[in-house]
Amino acid sequence: MTVTLSDGTTTLTLDPDLDWSDEYAWSPVVQNSSYSLTGALIVQVSTRQAGRPITLAGADDRGWMDGTVIAQLQAWAAVAGKTLTLTLRGVAYSVMLRHQDAPAVEATPVVGYSDPNSNDWYVATLKFMVI
Repeated sequence: MTVTLSDGTTTLTLDPDLDWSDEYAWSPVVQNSSYSLTGALIVQVSTRQAGRPITLAGADDRGWMDGTVIAQLQAWAAVAGKTLTLTLRGVAYSVMLRHQDAPAVEATPVVGYSDPNSNDWYVATLKFMVI
């Protein structure tokens, strides 16, 4: 299934073999409990409206990106508050990069050439949050 990332003008097609590493590590339910001065239990429960993390990670044998994709991701990461549309498994998510969980875009060359170019391949990790 196709994975795309777009700012409305530019659309990147990402490798469909990227792993959504935190897909099941988040819950929409938030809960807080405390005791009152009388000893009664006070429980507050609600549903989160946004903030679900989406971390997409490549590996040594899959999910690679070329240098042009990494350059565009870095350009988007340099814009504060940039919103993007991530289409993953047929679902479109409005996302921002998770700069509070730096680096939001991390890329390591598959082969460390002394003179890298835009055709070189990278293993990348992209950190988003649904807004």
